[in-house]
Amino acid sequence: MKTEFITALALAGAAQAAVQGFDISHYQPTVNYQAAYNAGARFVIIKATEGTTYTDPSFSTHYTGATNAGLIRGGYHFAHPGATTGAAQADYFLAHGGGWSGDGRTLPGMLDLESEGSNPQCWGLSTSGMVSWIKSFSDRYHTVTGVYPMLYTNPSWWSTCTGNSNAFVNTNPLVLARYASAPGTIPGGWPYQTIWQNSDSYTYGGDSDIFNGDLAGLKRLASG
Repeated sequence: MKTEFITALALAGAAQAAVQGFDISHYQPTVNYQAAYNAGARFVIIKATEGTTYTDPSFSTHYTGATNAGLIRGGYHFAHPGATTGAAQADYFLAHGGGWSGDGRTLPGMLDLESEGSNPQCWGLSTSGMVSWIKSFSDRYHTVTGVYPMLYTNPSWWSTCTGNSNAFVNTNPLVLARYASAPGTIPGGWPYQTIWQNSDSYTYGGDSDIFNGDLAGLKRLASG
């Protein structure tokens, strides 16, 4: 992410500008994208892949519907750290919906970092191993697209699984998951969140996301 954009977004955040968005997957098989747009939503993040074997069956439908409604959109990848390399998972994501182009309508891909079910909390990796894995994914995505992926996490997971690493502050936009009335303390040394997932319920499906800036800033994020 460019320094100029970081500065502009920080200023926008200070002015308390915000743009409503949401994120969805196959768990929301039917979404009224136009109604969401008419209600003020301007972006949506859509699940594309997990690991190196799973593609979300609703991704194409969601992506087409969001595009037709005029929403800024992008894909996300649910990480399985340690199962394969970060680079291998980035390649899988890029091949199945996670690509990017600087058209002002496509968000950089998002890497979803959290625990899952019976898997070990940090997927069996040490904090240094986790940071290296994320960097492998991020660097491969950047090499192919020219932009760094957004990183989705919550403060507890980031602290436990990366040791609250600040290794990505100057490169990767933060998507902060915290269901509360305010973002609270930002993990990992980021000065602010780029997107705040503030609720696990949104009127038109999925989770509610708030972009920390104005619509022009959101379009800059989608333009690289």
